[in-house]
Parts: sequence; C-alpha cells; structure tokens
Amino acid sequence: MKHNLLDRESLVWVHYQEEEDFPYPVSYWGTILDIDDSGHLSVLYRWDPHSYCHFHRHLCATTSVVLAGELHVSTFEHGESTHSTVRHVGHYAKMPPGDIHMEQGGAEGALVLFELYAPNGQLTDQLHPDGSIKRTLTIDDLRKMMARQQRSAAA
Repeated sequence: MKHNLLDRESLVWVHYQEEEDFPYPVSYWGTILDIDDSGHLSVLYRWDPHSYCHFHRHLCATTSVVLAGELHVSTFEHGESTHSTVRHVGHYAKMPPGDIHMEQGGAEGALVLFELYAPNGQLTDQLHPDGSIKRTLTIDDLRKMMARQQRSAAA
C-alpha cells in the first residue's frame, strides 16, 4: 500500500471521542494504513489541539514517530502519573508491552505514525480513569474497521 501521510484529505479517518463524563476532553482521529497476517500494524493518529486519546495500556511492542505538532505523553504506574514528556516533530519512541499512558495533542494538535507488532492479536486495553479495563482492542477489531474504511472510501 502507498499513502502520503501528510495529505490528510486523501485518508479515511475515524473520529474517537468519549461519550461518558470524563475528566479530560477525548478527541482524536485514526486511519489504518496496513495490517499483515503476522501481526504487524501501521496506523496514523491525529489529535485535536489540547485533546487526549483514551487512557490505555499497550499489550504489544509499539514504535511511534511524530510527523506534525507535538504529543504530550503522561506515563502512569499504580494509578499515579510518574513521568510526562513532550515529543516534538521527528521524535521516535519504542515502547515495550505494558506501558500505561495518555497522550494529548499540543496547541496545534499532533500527527503520529505508529507501528505495532502483536503476533497474538492483542493491541491495547482501553482503561477507565480509575485504571480498570473498559475494553480490549485487537487486530481483528481493526480489520473490521479497515473494511468499513475501505467501503467508505469506495462510496
């Protein structure tokens, strides 16, 4: 597959937000670039300015590269924020499974390429603010989403 990652209009985006009463604004967008049968996944996410993604834990190895804007990342252990960092354009990060965190777009938002390797199909646990598991996201879930994206783009 070929994509121009900076041509946002050519990609099909899914908007994620939170319906429940959360203590922070959740508003980000995702597009699946590729999923292969061995468990490799390429996705592009963009954050609205000053908005967050869902609080989550990675269940697989994850690498990311910030392509635009800045990404604020807060890491948590035992329900407490233990580390915060700002990732600027060009920042590359590789994180092991088990990393619990939240990400937030900066003043201009953020655009980030993620590469995940999940040979068992398990990607992330989306967490409630108290740290309990809300839902688990799998490669099969994303395959279904990708099929919907492709149907949408063809329409």
